[in-house]
Order: sequence, then structure tokens, then C-alpha cells
Amino acid sequence: MRHATTPAPPGSGPASASGGPGSGSRALTRLLPHTLSCVLAAVVAAATLSPAPAAAAVGATISYETITGHDGTELRAKVITPTGVEGPHPLLVMPSAWGTPHLLYVGAAAKLAHESGYQVVAYTSRGFWDSGGGIGVAGPEDRADAGAVIDWALENTEADPERIGMAGISYGGGISLLTAAEDDRVRAVASLSGWADLAASLYPHETVDMQSAELLLAAGNLTGRPGEELREVEREYRRGNIQPALDIAPDRSAAAKVDAINANGTAVMMAHAWNDGIFPVGHITDFYEELDVPKRLMLSPGDHATQELFGAAGLPNEVWEALGDWFDHHLRGRHSETDTAGPVHVRPNNGRGGWTSHADWPSVTGGTERYYLARPSTDWFRWRSSGAMESEPSTGWSYGFRTGIGTSAESGTVMLSGALQQFFDVPTGVLLPTVDRYRAAVWTGPAYPEGARVAGTPEVSFTLTPTARDQSVYVYLYAVDGNGTGSLLSHVPHTLRDAVPGEPVTVDTELAPVVWDVPAGHRLAVVVDSRDGRYRSESDLGDRVRVSSPEDAPAQITVPLA
Repeated sequence: MRHATTPAPPGSGPASASGGPGSGSRALTRLLPHTLSCVLAAVVAAATLSPAPAAAAVGATISYETITGHDGTELRAKVITPTGVEGPHPLLVMPSAWGTPHLLYVGAAAKLAHESGYQVVAYTSRGFWDSGGGIGVAGPEDRADAGAVIDWALENTEADPERIGMAGISYGGGISLLTAAEDDRVRAVASLSGWADLAASLYPHETVDMQSAELLLAAGNLTGRPGEELREVEREYRRGNIQPALDIAPDRSAAAKVDAINANGTAVMMAHAWNDGIFPVGHITDFYEELDVPKRLMLSPGDHATQELFGAAGLPNEVWEALGDWFDHHLRGRHSETDTAGPVHVRPNNGRGGWTSHADWPSVTGGTERYYLARPSTDWFRWRSSGAMESEPSTGWSYGFRTGIGTSAESGTVMLSGALQQFFDVPTGVLLPTVDRYRAAVWTGPAYPEGARVAGTPEVSFTLTPTARDQSVYVYLYAVDGNGTGSLLSHVPHTLRDAVPGEPVTVDTELAPVVWDVPAGHRLAVVVDSRDGRYRSESDLGDRVRVSSPEDAPAQITVPLA
């Protein structure tokens, strides 16, 4: 067994920030891959054909290669080799993201080879585009493929067997983490918008993330060839059975293999967006805290892969700059400015606030405020005072609302809402007075005269009494101005499964982590309803759900503050 040498402290922090389901129609099936390939090729050409900076010490060549996977499957790859510098070279292996070919990384890979002397192999993951085989959903074949690509690079290039790293966006990041748990040759990993727990991502709190599932299935069918496991998962999903997906999830979750990563000593960097709609950020912070290796976490505004996508094409990007520093430190021994403030870097999800650094994820939170939830009211007009968030427990009340029809409270749209927040500072909003009080419970807190920074993981506790065996509710946390216009800070879905109708159930759950600057004069608000367009709701039309606050479990929300 080969292990990484004991690393020095992490390198310098990131650069300062500047401000349908199924396979679709036959025509779309032909058109989409062609269009995507043209766009990717144009972006890559613009990035890779740009003249090299005058200070660059080395050059690079790019070749198109066929690599034999572990079982003879042909994998297509772009191999970027540094020139003008003697080997052996540190090796970076980059599996492609879901639905994309190896072209995704060529711009960034060329910069890493040209400017820093890395030998890079970016390959199309099994089952997609020009590679053979069937889509394995990061299963054993995909991890064995990654090992085979490493073997090929060691045999056919001047790659250094003692300096091997893996990196990728989304699917590529997940495969990189999983490979690091099984192949101790991998000394460092960078997972950008990846996942650690597949079940927690696609089935949060026993609620089907419908938008994400449909998006992933459509992309897989349009750009690749699903393997038998994925075909079976989709067949059962269409029948309303999520269990086959849950059955394969543990083997495809780095969170279930964290002990192996720790034993291998692999240095792990993860970059993620607050509003990632496919792989929610909460399970990433949980996984990060379980790692006992050199590690770095970057959390910033954006949706799934939007914070690092342009950097993959070789354009300036703070996440890819930090990735370069990470591998320079752990594979090249280049110690830039030591990150004395800590390896956790966060940037607020709103406004133009810069990065702050912390020793660990819990250190992002400086303190907490606990608000007890009083009985909600059906009065839409006195929204500032009715249904209050108070400093003392309010118990003994019960409030029922109808289910099956949504309200104006929503979590947004996957891949769109987070991007609007990132690029235009446009949050997912609500006009609080318009939330139907007969279909939701609403609470509002006191205004913050000087504003506040919510920083960390909000927690909520309340008691539900269902009227059906399976019922879904959705909890939203908003920052609301004086006119009742709210910005979504965080949310969480929660589904009761196999509940006893009429029997109360106390729900203690975490909302998604966030760092958000609440402006002066704004207040927090909590909404609980029964429908959200992002998820498959189990709350049917005509049913009801009752929220209550018993003496032994008062309804409350804990708000983390910086």
C-alpha cells in the first residue's frame, strides 16, 4: 500500500472574489448532443488557442487517445502533456461530468499543463458521448475505469506514480472521491459540485427531488447509454418506487467510505454552491467534518456547477485558481502563503461580501438565537405580528391547514434559481402577505435594527399530526423587508413515511446551511406548507396537516449567527 507523505498545512486561500423526463423526442435527441458539442468546442478553442502568457516556462500538446478501461471498454480521452520541462510530471486524472464529454476540462487542463507542468488526462466517463459501455452511476466499473486510466498514464506518459491527483465537476468529482477511497495511489482530490451521500442528495428527508431526478435522467438518455442498473432505477422511479435507487446509493457514496479516505491520507478539497439544486450543500458540510485528512472547503453563491463551469474552459475563475494552489501544494510541494485563518472559506449568498476563512465548519457560526413559534393566524394583513417568533416558549396551541395545493412560498428551480442569485443577486422570493394562511403556517420575527449575518445551519422543531400515512411538508426561512417582500435564505423538505393518521410526530430537522446578510430593518419569517414544485409531494388534495407546540416539545427555530 502506498500512502501520501505527511503534508504541510494547506496552501493559500482563494483569490479575492469579484463582485422532461425520459429520452425526449427523436429530433431533440439528435439535436442536443450536436449543439452541446459545438458550444463546448467553441469555448474550448477560445481558451486553448489563446497565446500563452509571456512568463510561462513550459508549453503543452493535446492529443486524442483511446484508453482501454478495466474490462476492455474503450474510453476516449484528451491527453494534455507539458513540453519544455523534464519529467516525471505530477498527474491529474479528470473524469467528465454527467452528460458531458472530455472537452469539458480541456481549457483548464491546458492551463495546468502549460503553466504548471501537469500531465493531465481528461476522459469521457463510461456510457457517455464517445466512450463505450453503459452509464454506471459512479459504480464499481467507473472506479475501476479511473484506476485503468491511471495505469495507462503511468505506462504511456512521463507521469510520476508518487504524485497523482484526481479532479472533476459533479459526476467527475464524485468519481474522484470514490476512487480515492479505493486507490491509495491518489494523493489529492478536488471535487467541485460533487456529492458525498447520494441518498441524501436525491431523497432528502425521504422526499423525492423530482426536478433533479428528471434532469439527470433526461441528460443521461440524451447524451449517453444507460447501463442496466440505471435503466432499472428509472423504470421503478416511473412507477413511484425509489427503493432501487436507494439500494445502490451506499456503494456510490463517499460518506460511506470516509474511513478508507482517512486511512489513505488523501488530501480533499471540495467547492460547492449554497443553492446547489442537485446535491444540496448540507450533506457536504457533514461529510467535510468527518474527514481526518488535509482538507479545504469552499462555499459560495451559485447553483449546481455554475461557480466553476467557466473556469473549466480555461477562463479566469477563483475556484480553479484555488484548485491549482491545492494540487501545487500537495503534488508539487509548492508552499504558497500558509492559510493561517483556516481551511473553510465561505462567501455570503447575497450582496457583495467577500470571503472569510474559518478553522472548521462549526466555527462559521459565532452564536445562535432561538425563537419560539406562537400560534399562527389566518389574518393576512397583520403579518408583522400575527404568528410571532418569540423569546419565550409558546405551547398548547394547534393549527391545521389544507394540503395538496401550493402557496407562493417555493424553493425555486434547479439550475436556474441559484444562478440568478450568483450572477445577478436575484434571490428566490416571496410576498409574505400573499401566502395562503389556509394552506400554510406562517411566523414572523422582530426586525433587526442594525441587520445581522445568518451563518451556519438553521434548525427547526415542531410537531405534526398527519391525516394520511405519507405526508410532505416544506419549511422555508426568509428575510423579509418592511413591505413583506422576502428573500429565501434556506429551506428543507420533510416527508412523514408510514405515519399513523391522527398520531402526533415531533419533527427535528436542519435546514440547508447558509451565510446570508440580513439588511437593517429586515426580519426573519418561517413558512410551512405542503407543496413545492421541486419535489414530489405526498400531501394529497383534500387532506390536512396539523402543526402544534406541546409542553414537552415547544415549536421553535434556532438561527445561527456570525
